[in-house]
Amino acid sequence: MTTTTGTAAVTPSVGAAHTRVEGREKVTGAARYAGEIPFADLAHGWLVVSTIARGRILAVETEPVEAMPGVLTVLHHGNAPQVDGSYVGLLGKPDPTITLFQTDRVPFVGWPVALVVAETPEQAREAAEALVVRYDEEPHDIAFSAGRPGTYVPEGSQAETAKGDIEAGLAAAAVVVDSEYTTPEEHHAMMEPHAATARWEGGRLEIVDSNQGSMWVADELAKMFSLDLGSVRVRSEHVGGGFGSKGVRPHQVAAVMATTVLHRPVRVVLTRRQMFSITGYRSPTVQHVRLGADADGRLRAFDHQAQSLTSTVHEFIERSADYGRAMYDADAHHTVNRVVALDVPTPTFVRAPGEAPGSFALESALDELAEKCGLDPIALRARNEPEAGPVSGLPYSTRRVIDCFEEGARRFGWADRDPRPGLRREGRWLLGTGTAAATFPSNAMPSTAAVTAEPDGTFTVRITAADIGTGARTALTQIAADALEVEPSRIHMRIADSDFGQAMIAGGSMGTRSWAWAVTSAAKELREQLALGGGIPEEGLTARSNTAEAIGALAQKERHSFGAQFAEVAVDAATGEVRVRRMLGIFAAGRIVNPLTAQSQLRGGMVWGLSMALHEEAVRDGAFGGHVGPDLAGYHVAAHADVPPIEVGWVDDPDPEDPVGIKGIGEVGIVGAAAAVANAVWHATGVRHRHLPIRPDRVLLAGTAPGGDGDA
Repeated sequence: MTTTTGTAAVTPSVGAAHTRVEGREKVTGAARYAGEIPFADLAHGWLVVSTIARGRILAVETEPVEAMPGVLTVLHHGNAPQVDGSYVGLLGKPDPTITLFQTDRVPFVGWPVALVVAETPEQAREAAEALVVRYDEEPHDIAFSAGRPGTYVPEGSQAETAKGDIEAGLAAAAVVVDSEYTTPEEHHAMMEPHAATARWEGGRLEIVDSNQGSMWVADELAKMFSLDLGSVRVRSEHVGGGFGSKGVRPHQVAAVMATTVLHRPVRVVLTRRQMFSITGYRSPTVQHVRLGADADGRLRAFDHQAQSLTSTVHEFIERSADYGRAMYDADAHHTVNRVVALDVPTPTFVRAPGEAPGSFALESALDELAEKCGLDPIALRARNEPEAGPVSGLPYSTRRVIDCFEEGARRFGWADRDPRPGLRREGRWLLGTGTAAATFPSNAMPSTAAVTAEPDGTFTVRITAADIGTGARTALTQIAADALEVEPSRIHMRIADSDFGQAMIAGGSMGTRSWAWAVTSAAKELREQLALGGGIPEEGLTARSNTAEAIGALAQKERHSFGAQFAEVAVDAATGEVRVRRMLGIFAAGRIVNPLTAQSQLRGGMVWGLSMALHEEAVRDGAFGGHVGPDLAGYHVAAHADVPPIEVGWVDDPDPEDPVGIKGIGEVGIVGAAAAVANAVWHATGVRHRHLPIRPDRVLLAGTAPGGDGDA
């Protein structure tokens, strides 16, 4: 199919595989990241963080450090600029962790207590490590366990939903699953660390940063430092991964404080160890799932209770129990998220927040239910397909879960599977296969964009989007090209500059959908202007859009991407080692703009799910309250040798109410992947593992005899 502009035939770009428009710059090193961009007269800041988990700062002994070579200043609670922490930003009130140096209180290990600024990063680090901070240490509490004292249901957060009588439903059920599942603390661990450079230029505060939303960062810094939004500019051209972590963090605030004091550019880059304590993480969870069903597997009672932790200074909820609210229905249906405040850093959004750990628990429980009912796990899910949102009662925009399972089963060879566990062997390896469903919300948020027709026949698109490695810049180029009916080579895509106006952040699988809506709206307006004739002036002809009204007019529906995950594993009966041999994910995730980058995103999510199942686990030492091994040597993630062939596909699933048909793919790839691996381990060994990660010692402790229980 082709479209025409004038006499030129143009092949549609959306739906075609397109290499990244910035790919050459990235592979040749020409693309510079936030910590690499040169500035004249640049100074370097190094954060000093607390070594105690609770108490007060008694003294910061700055004089010896200020006399060290190259040291320019040491900022701390006794001399730092005052900031406003009472404002309400995009995500509510700020975590006090980012309102630096405003108090002598220390609420967790790793709390920022000082910033040393010097001429070079080496001088700053040496001085920071020499800085003596004296504390009045208090007893701390970091012990997380199910139902421990202090656990509560957060108010005003839709933390709990209920209909019907759960206890009666369970009592009347022919088959019951009643199990507890746990997931550990997990970290983003993106390749590029958090980095920001701040300077005052022409009366404006400018920040070059690595973030997931430049306008988001600009707005919060303006509020915090009592500035007009127009006097703050934030740019973030290239980002080496975010996964929910790169919002407003202490390094940006520290850089702004230092440049304000020193009147010269200041860069602050966080170390990997600092990232473990002050840039957020996924809370550990304890999840209690109770399912009651008829003998034929039809759900009659559904109870998912989840517990996570938060800090004592800011509430964040890992909403694991939300997962089932759109997936499975029952006459009696109850979900609740509980939280407990401990002397630990504040958790934050991590790829598929809530859905990733929630799907592990619930999709594992459904596999247990299928076993007890003597049903194929896919047949069980097909039998429990809801007609409307189980909690909301709203219709689905589209829901093709079973189509994903059917296509996945065909491609995976599921029909040849013997459902009995512990039967397949290759030498010392026990073999098994497992499956699980996946879902993640697909929404859109208001955004603005500008599209300019240039005199040379090209078009410049300006939008405060963020490409955090997803390929968003390329997808938007393709979308703009089709909206303007030109080749992608005629599009100049400019993103990640707060001067371009308000736009959705890269988060919640809403970025590309929200930005695409704004770009297509501006392109439509521009084409209407061009159709009037009159030519293009020397400065170009520009059309602007704001999608607030259009998105606000959408009818309420359950809008989600869906998927089906499949995994095959081999378990060494002698060592307990688990090897994933192959994975397949089939998704219903709207219209796929760029198959090349879409496969990359979905496959990356599945790799993370594998890593979640077998490797990732941050451990805290109860004695001092901090991490054991807060680095990529102590915190294990899946390496190349751990990753098998991973096949990704999708079924046709355009959203009829979206101008491009987009949903979201950034997070649905991780959802259900860990459960598919865990279910495959059960099929291989006959032993259920309800606690992640499935380490070799846990496999050995639980044994590999069918009927065993991984709770050991």
